[in-house]
Amino acid sequence: MHNHIKTLRFLCGEMTQQALAERVGVSRQTVIAIERNKYSPSLETAFRIARVF
Repeated sequence: MHNHIKTLRFLCGEMTQQALAERVGVSRQTVIAIERNKYSPSLETAFRIARVF
């Protein structure tokens, strides 16, 4: 399953990974890992990401 977080960040005014991390309550490294499909977020984190977009 492919995620589109990087594309969504760009479409939201080029939101940085740090800005997304702060809004979701995770580290920037976690956002990077999720974008690269190296880490699957918990259901709670996935919902928090979805609420941002």
